[in-house]
Amino acid sequence: MSSMIYLASASPRRHQLLLQVGVEHEVIDVPSPPGEDEPRHSGETPLNYVQRTAKDKAHRAKIWLSAQDQQSYDCNRPVLTADTTVALGDDVLGKPIDANDASRILSSLSDCEHIVYTAIVLSTANREWTALSKSIVTFGKLSAQDISDYIATGEPFGKAGAYGVQGYAAKFIQKIEGSYSGIMGLPLYETAQLLKNL
Repeated sequence: MSSMIYLASASPRRHQLLLQVGVEHEVIDVPSPPGEDEPRHSGETPLNYVQRTAKDKAHRAKIWLSAQDQQSYDCNRPVLTADTTVALGDDVLGKPIDANDASRILSSLSDCEHIVYTAIVLSTANREWTALSKSIVTFGKLSAQDISDYIATGEPFGKAGAYGVQGYAAKFIQKIEGSYSGIMGLPLYETAQLLKNL
């Protein structure tokens, strides 16, 4: 039986979340554009940034699919893309480049609240549906030892905001308002609503 949709994401968490709710899908590996990873435009708010980036991923995925061998890929199959952004005020906290960067990011999250946006796009050849999840996450106070020990696990790397809500960092989180799966990278309620359009 063919997969219902393509998931254009390298995130294993998004793949796992779709499996969790029984959505048939196939992961496709769409190459990232050269240069800086998902650069933010001048004057762009975190909200506008996450929505634009998710749409950019959708457009790149459709272009990539159209260039593939049509016996291996189906251009008419819907494509799901997503982008997750951690925002502290007007700052976008991306993926840490090294341990020092991870320490800086985690220190900034200590003892305060931040917003996690996840924008999702479901697209076909001629239609596009979008949704947005907004969650507020409050961290307790982190000591230098807390941060050092967490970085040593390796978990902060490859994750926006230098933490994974589903991993060791759960012990730092005092309160969540919003979507737990959205913080992981794919809000399942909003995704299910979009899939109803198909």
